[in-house]
Amino acid sequence: MNRPLDVLFVSADSSADAYQDLSKNFSAIEPPTWALLLAQSCRSKGFGVSILDCAAERLRDELAVARIAGHKARLICFVVYGQNPNSGTTNMIGATRLARSLKEEHPDARTCFVGSHTSALPSEVLALSEVDFVLLNEGVYALHDLLKTDLEARIEQVKGIGYKVDGNPVLNPPERVVPSDRMDEDLPGMAWDLLPYREKPLDLYRAHFWHAEFNHDLRTPFASMYTSLGCRFKCDFCMINIVNRTSDAPSATAADSTGMRFWSPEFMLGEFERLADLGVETIRIADEMFFLDKRYFGPLIDGLAERNMGLRMWAYSRVDTVRERYLEQFQKAGIDWLALGVEAGSQEIRREVSKGSYEDVNIRKIVSSVRAEGMNVISNYIFGFPDDTVESMQETLDLAMELNTEMANMYPCQALPGSPLYYKAKANGWKLPDSYSGYGFLSYDSEPLPTRHLSAAEVLKFRDEAWNTYFTNQPYLDLVEQTFGKPQRENVESMTRIRLKRKLLGD
Repeated sequence: MNRPLDVLFVSADSSADAYQDLSKNFSAIEPPTWALLLAQSCRSKGFGVSILDCAAERLRDELAVARIAGHKARLICFVVYGQNPNSGTTNMIGATRLARSLKEEHPDARTCFVGSHTSALPSEVLALSEVDFVLLNEGVYALHDLLKTDLEARIEQVKGIGYKVDGNPVLNPPERVVPSDRMDEDLPGMAWDLLPYREKPLDLYRAHFWHAEFNHDLRTPFASMYTSLGCRFKCDFCMINIVNRTSDAPSATAADSTGMRFWSPEFMLGEFERLADLGVETIRIADEMFFLDKRYFGPLIDGLAERNMGLRMWAYSRVDTVRERYLEQFQKAGIDWLALGVEAGSQEIRREVSKGSYEDVNIRKIVSSVRAEGMNVISNYIFGFPDDTVESMQETLDLAMELNTEMANMYPCQALPGSPLYYKAKANGWKLPDSYSGYGFLSYDSEPLPTRHLSAAEVLKFRDEAWNTYFTNQPYLDLVEQTFGKPQRENVESMTRIRLKRKLLGD
């Protein structure tokens, strides 16, 4: 109990910048998934660990600095991911701001950054004055080995880290990621007991508004967890796989690190039971491709259905990986929402940005099949792919209006660091944001990628107008009322009255 703390994992708060006024009542507050994974992994190896979640506790930076200092940890590890896995860059806003404040008051504090943006651009992150160390890729083994040192001697022998010598950044050779056959042992679950709470576990966290059926009372307690890591596809716009990175090539992208790793179904069923025992019913399965490999999702959904723990869950799938014969068992397992990556209305554009990996599917039939099993659909769309025109973006919006799913996400296309599109943009001299907040989908500074035919402002304007068109559409509001109730419709209407401000559009 009295041993010094080896590492404090810090999740900084970027919500006000990333979500503007939606952060007050509508955006989710997710548990810091990777902080939980790293904390559990480190303490399973005998290290003393703790977690400070500034977003959950709504800590101002000055109070967060005092709390960090009070822990007296040997290493302060800023774990920087996002609610949307692609939003790790946006969450650098709060992390760098807090780290700077910490260094100003406590210059001897040893800071470390890990996360998707760090894995994409380790040299740039390490060059920041507030950063002493970086962990490459997911950082599991690198962190274990770093904590075995005194953070001074022999660090040149630790693979998978970056550090400074006389102020100059040095990157050591990369370390491997945890292989599938070691997931249960070396990433043994999540340290739920280290999270703050008000009255009961996970009550400071709130589900996505739609996941709770647009009912604010159902949003907490809430948990988010992985049953697998990574993705097998190589979509141009995605940087998810950058945390798998084991290449030290400066221009290595997420597409160079594809692959999936899985915890065993038996192990994961135990994790779901842990959450149920804590009183959590609302859970996000955060896997990028949960609905893909039956060898893993099959035993898991069968086990969840058998245990009947009363869970309300959602999971992701690409629209072309849905297999109708499994939908009934998904619903029995407690998966009430399926998030479908539709991306674009044009099959040609989908193929281009997915490196031709999209299969020809009847999207309308897939959506209908999911709904026929009593599940709700959240469809995901992206506006502003490199070949998009006003006409092709309108085609995407027309498809969204026709499908009229229970929820829809609409994103402006960003060339996110780590994605193939980022390096394509740099090679072609396309304008990229000059700030972390510029990569935010909903931020004031949001600056999406221009297309070959449209400016960034035209893309953003179309996206914002498309979102408003969809969520104020009478057939959609009628669907919400019929499915979830009149108060829930009123909640949606309240959400649509919150207008995002955009610098690029003159606000």
